[in-house]
Amino acid sequence: MKIIGISGSIIGSKTKITVEKVLTNIKNIQPDIDIELMDLKNYQLEFCDGRALIDYAGDTALVLKKILSADAFIIGTPIFQASIPGTLKNLFDLLPIDAISNKVVGIVSTAGSAKHHLVVEHQLKPILSYMKAMTLPQYVFIEEKYFNAKKEIQDEQILSRLQKLADDVVHMSGRLGRLETNSY
Repeated sequence: MKIIGISGSIIGSKTKITVEKVLTNIKNIQPDIDIELMDLKNYQLEFCDGRALIDYAGDTALVLKKILSADAFIIGTPIFQASIPGTLKNLFDLLPIDAISNKVVGIVSTAGSAKHHLVVEHQLKPILSYMKAMTLPQYVFIEEKYFNAKKEIQDEQILSRLQKLADDVVHMSGRLGRLETNSY
């Protein structure tokens, strides 16, 4: 099984740190799972312009290939100006509509204020639903105040929720994989 963590921004580090924490938890649960972090700041993605998938090259083609080969995802998004970053939206626009269909998605979100806690519900989940992802109903929202000066998550309740998210992604991906291989 391959699980990719996507840090959906080209600036900051808190979202990446959070996605890494979930991936580490997944690896601790099931060491044989292949995990990978895709930090969008490390890729030069082209803007979606309606080209066929095969016509993209470079980092864009590499990222799309990785996503198409994954079984599940941890999608991390910071909240800027009460919205997901354009970088993450562009990634979704580049994907074929069935790219994440029936694949398990866990979500983490970071923001400077609790005022942004519903952005995932109003923006990210509808996109994932349209793409027919198997989005877990509960996600983890973390305010900036829960990171210490070293940018480590310092709240035990949040760490527990990140562990639960990792458990749920592993469990649901495993169940979905077993169901798909059974023919009735």
